[in-house]
Amino acid sequence: MGIKGHAQYETSLTVNLNEYTKELEIKQEFTYYNNSNYNLGVLYFNDWANAYSDKNTGLAKRFAQEFKKSLHLAKADERGITTIVSVVDDAYNGLQWGRTEGKDILKVTLNKMLPPKETTKIFITYKVKLPPNKFTPYGYDPKGGYYLKDWYLTPAVYDGKWALYSNKNLEDLHTNVTNTVIDFKFPDSLYLASNFNVTSSSSFPNGQFAQLRGNLQRGGEIILKTNDEFITHTTPYMTFLTNIKAPRYSPIGQGLSINKVADFIYNNLGEYPHEKVLVSELDYNKDPLYGLNQLPSFIRPYEEQFQFEMKFLKTALNSILKESMFLNPRKEQWLNSAIANYLMIAYVEQYYPDQKLLGKLSRIWGFRSFELAKMDFNDQYAFLYNLTARKNLDQALQTPNDSLIKFNQKIANKYKAGLGLAYLADYIGKEKVDESIKTFYKYYKLNTVKVLDFESILKRSTTQDINWFFKDYVSTDRKIDFKIKKVKKTEDSLLVTIKNKEGTNVPISVFGLKNDSVISEYWFSDIALEKTFTIANNQEDKLVLNYDQKIPEFNQRDNWKSLKGFLSSNKKLKFTFFKDAENPYFNQVFYVPVLNFNVYDGWVPGMRLYNKTLLERPFVYDFSPSYSFKEKAFVGYGKFSYRKYLSKSGLYVANYAIGASTSHFNVNSRYTSITPSFSLGFRPADLISNKREFLSFRYVNILRDFDPSLQNLANDPDNPDYSVFNARYINRNNGILDYNSWFVDFQLAGNFSKLSFEYEYRKLFENNRQLNLRFFAGKFLSNRTQTDFFSFALDRPTDYLFDYGYLGRSEDSGIYSQQIIIAEGGFKSFLDKEYRFSNNWMATVNGSFNLWRWIELYGDAGLVKNNGFSEKFVYDSGVRLNLVTDYFELYLPLYSNNGWEVSQPNYGEKIRFIITVSPKTLTGLFTRKWF
Repeated sequence: MGIKGHAQYETSLTVNLNEYTKELEIKQEFTYYNNSNYNLGVLYFNDWANAYSDKNTGLAKRFAQEFKKSLHLAKADERGITTIVSVVDDAYNGLQWGRTEGKDILKVTLNKMLPPKETTKIFITYKVKLPPNKFTPYGYDPKGGYYLKDWYLTPAVYDGKWALYSNKNLEDLHTNVTNTVIDFKFPDSLYLASNFNVTSSSSFPNGQFAQLRGNLQRGGEIILKTNDEFITHTTPYMTFLTNIKAPRYSPIGQGLSINKVADFIYNNLGEYPHEKVLVSELDYNKDPLYGLNQLPSFIRPYEEQFQFEMKFLKTALNSILKESMFLNPRKEQWLNSAIANYLMIAYVEQYYPDQKLLGKLSRIWGFRSFELAKMDFNDQYAFLYNLTARKNLDQALQTPNDSLIKFNQKIANKYKAGLGLAYLADYIGKEKVDESIKTFYKYYKLNTVKVLDFESILKRSTTQDINWFFKDYVSTDRKIDFKIKKVKKTEDSLLVTIKNKEGTNVPISVFGLKNDSVISEYWFSDIALEKTFTIANNQEDKLVLNYDQKIPEFNQRDNWKSLKGFLSSNKKLKFTFFKDAENPYFNQVFYVPVLNFNVYDGWVPGMRLYNKTLLERPFVYDFSPSYSFKEKAFVGYGKFSYRKYLSKSGLYVANYAIGASTSHFNVNSRYTSITPSFSLGFRPADLISNKREFLSFRYVNILRDFDPSLQNLANDPDNPDYSVFNARYINRNNGILDYNSWFVDFQLAGNFSKLSFEYEYRKLFENNRQLNLRFFAGKFLSNRTQTDFFSFALDRPTDYLFDYGYLGRSEDSGIYSQQIIIAEGGFKSFLDKEYRFSNNWMATVNGSFNLWRWIELYGDAGLVKNNGFSEKFVYDSGVRLNLVTDYFELYLPLYSNNGWEVSQPNYGEKIRFIITVSPKTLTGLFTRKWF
């Protein structure tokens, strides 16, 4: 496991930080060693500081995928950029250079080939303009501090082919291990902290000098602060440089906790090979303890000591493994995450075995009855992994870092990796996994290493077959799901038949319980589909699969089998206020008060009853009986739905549902809808892609009762009931820079049939102008209706299918009539009645572009054709206040077929508004970047 080859990669930098221009002036000498067996004519260097340079870099595109447009909207002087001044070889001959497509990889063409095992020297002079830290944590902050990471040129890795990875804000720079010396000049008002050693320092007028040295390290981090907040903490095993603090935890206590963490890391990992470990608040914030630990400090539920230790342990482990275990961080990043999270699980088991997930809240009345409050702290690993697994968004551990959705990259895959080692330890013995980790770290630290090296050590530690761990658990996204199909009792034995529901052939644990106490435990393996095992009859009253939940199983609701007879196996009902975690031993019913509003029912209080837990489940019912005090009648809705995930890509989901709702659509006038439906969903293999397709079918049945006094309605009171078959295909690519969506809709009813098409396009240009276009066309295939109730609407659809969230759907005057839902014609102005509906065909175009931020100009134009009349050209225009697209908008009409509208009477009644109050819709606005 020699490291002598690494010493051949050497670089020295002379750096000056200009605090006025926010630039680093750099002269870099690089000794490049060709460690391959091939002649090299070109060399590549990571120039990740240039990832901030424009809107088309890999970083900018990644941000767009995550619905972050800060870098796209940045001003020119806010962009970080690397300016190359010169590139020469050791004979001071100029070298050609260029950039790859991602713009953050520098390509240098040598004047002569570099043979295997030979070195060459390259001298590069360049400037790095730093970005503000509003895009990522790196760059300069408003208080005058700096965080420099991946800021200078480093060699890309060549192992038969070049590993050229763009900066995507994933903390996974892949570079050769290098001996580095940095001569760094910086302002005298700043204090310096680094993962490199400071070998010398001095001051000069208005400035400071520090020489930093890193041996066998990938890159140098420099943190510059306006106050001296880092402290050096020396323990018997390693030295920490840290600014992680807990204001409500005493300094003496913090010191004891750091010693405790260092002792644990040394005993479970081994000796750290560098002189110090940088454990910074900045590094912690990039990979925090997600969940309750991110609440404001005054409501955090954990004891200060526990919280400080977990925060310090996680950050220290991440830094230690990153600085000493040189895996490919983009393709094999899961192994470092597995070791770090496995050790965190072990730390809690050793020192805080009774720690609950909700901490002190789990002892408070009102919280302690929740299943979430009964969960142990370590239960969060399986819980958060299943958050994406239940959504069919889980991804294999060996998926490249830049192909993971954000939630998996930040949380779920890291937790699944750590849980996997805990699962393996439970199966083959904890001491064997612990020793394998220590052996792996001892012999492979400071070396380029692969997962195969760890796999070979693990396999040598046990006689049991553990191929399943790497073949199924790590390499695939197949879920783990078993059930006890049946149990046959004899006097001295139990014949247990276990079914593998997903076909993932991994071991499963079986526990025997008596009076809720464990009296027996077994492991069974090699269950391809179904297998029967014989165990001793110890008079258990219950058998439970995965009782200790060490296995990240997809569904635990069918994991138990009562041995007391059929009646005893029926699950009891459990009513719980608000949504909670699953309890597989009860049929859970959740209840929560709700309050709705429309102009006819007024404020409508009710009680929502449902079975949807914090984790998604296939079968869901949801009922909300409510009472309208204004109408003195019961209203509400109810729905049964079943979701079946079919695959990871292509046709991935099928939904079956039947729902009903009832409410008032006018004074003393009620509608009731009953709708069975079926839909299919399609998505690409790239789960990061926002592209989705849906094909849906439904049969909408509407029953209406009218107030007899409302004879002026544009409906047919003599025939109030109708049914409509509706088929729709939707194709959507929901991006923050480019949004494309279109659908084809077909409707068939007893007295009409119609076909419509809609296309919507949004584009955010590089000059930060946004264009919005929408096209709609609809045609009646047949129409025997006598009113405009089923006609295409130009400015306000009648919503005869009751799909839209109108606050006052039958209003034709007053504030509620001004609510607009962009559908069908999409016009904003109220035109003459003869143009507002079409019983033949209609085609319209809606467009807008922004003048400044959320202020836009809009314009609509179209043709409306009614039977017996020639088509009519219609248009309108105005100002759109696009405060939050699709959620809160205002439309101020200016000019239309009505003329100059601003000068006309009652202009306030012409203003239209969009408002969305649905919690589910608003939540989606904030969670879309994660899933």
